[in-house]
Amino acid sequence: MTYYHDNSLGFFWIFVLVYLVALGLVLALALAYWVLVSFALSRFFAKVGVEPWTAWVPIFQYWKWLEVGGFMGSIALLYLIPGARIAASVCLFIGMYRSGIAFKKDPAFLVLGIFLPFVWAFMLAGDSETYEPELISKAGYPAPLAGFGSVARQQPST
Repeated sequence: MTYYHDNSLGFFWIFVLVYLVALGLVLALALAYWVLVSFALSRFFAKVGVEPWTAWVPIFQYWKWLEVGGFMGSIALLYLIPGARIAASVCLFIGMYRSGIAFKKDPAFLVLGIFLPFVWAFMLAGDSETYEPELISKAGYPAPLAGFGSVARQQPST
């Protein structure tokens, strides 16, 4: 008499283990990326006149980043809707382009911001970089809504 041994349960637990390890790795990488971007944005925000702590609040960081680029911060709420993230990202990229103008950067500098936003933010936050928000208005774009050069920061004339 021959006995048949079913190993399918063993393969199932191996699959579960591999899945959990892969999930843990993805979550660890996502957390590391968030910390890197938040640290870079906190330095960038300090340079442009926004409170650096706002870079550490997940959706609020995009809210302020959009405002620095001249967009309404409420567009950041689109990041909560899976299909609408593309529209929010396009607005963010346009805002990054406008911020680059204030730092006298070539439009090609935006490519770095699209693919490596933390490098983009670190470079603009460097000591050798000068932020001149009035260049954004001179280029024909709306002034920043947060930070230096924003309407909220301007003193009323007496």
